[in-house]
Amino acid sequence: MLKLIKKWLGINVKSVSSAIPAIELDKVPAHVAIIMDGNGRWAKQRGLPRVAGHHSGMKNVKKITMAANEIGVKVLTMYAFSTENWKRPKEEVEFLMKLPQEFFPLEIEELIENNVRIRMTGWKEGLPDYTLKAIEGAIERTKENTGLILNFALNYGGRKEMIAGVQDMILDVQNGKLQIEDLDEASFSSYMLTSDLPDPDLLIRTSGELRLSNFLLWQLAYSELWFTEAYWPEFTESLFMQAIAEYQRRGRRYGGI
Repeated sequence: MLKLIKKWLGINVKSVSSAIPAIELDKVPAHVAIIMDGNGRWAKQRGLPRVAGHHSGMKNVKKITMAANEIGVKVLTMYAFSTENWKRPKEEVEFLMKLPQEFFPLEIEELIENNVRIRMTGWKEGLPDYTLKAIEGAIERTKENTGLILNFALNYGGRKEMIAGVQDMILDVQNGKLQIEDLDEASFSSYMLTSDLPDPDLLIRTSGELRLSNFLLWQLAYSELWFTEAYWPEFTESLFMQAIAEYQRRGRRYGGI
């Protein structure tokens, strides 16, 4: 692992580097969330169609997943497609919906070999059958794995999740399953799609944009935020390690002193 970290940081493996201790493997964030932004702009800079950026971005998913897995991240949630992304041109949406068909057959064996478990957070309604088939197949094949959870936020929106959670909560109150006085942050969290996962410790967003874009609005309340100008296709393992190192330098007080 030491050699891999040195490689990602651009360090000569033969040298003894003082940069390595900056990444403390016993203090790695349990849950890292990533807004994979900038595929289209990356392609435009190179005179390519936007879909070429999405294709290149898809290839980057495995690299960052393997890096996260190597240092002990437990959950990696990637914002793959939002409820608002349906507004994009039809051809682009269709291309994005077909990416799981390409990604999983190419990468599933290595993911299984590395004990990675696939899951999806979002709404299946509205997704094409071929998209669902690819995702559900990967989920089924990796369901017994016990390592890193690679969680794709697909057809997901934070506001929709919260509204749906409130609706379910109201039904439970009406049916006597929940008492109003028992409602607190913990009980409300149980109505979120990620109720069985820890909240993200660290959010990474690529491409230089400084906003959440309707991503995990409830769960990110006390997450550390890290932004980079790099577009997602050029987001390297080295940059990922820089984000982890910066996270470890911060003090998380959760509103306290």
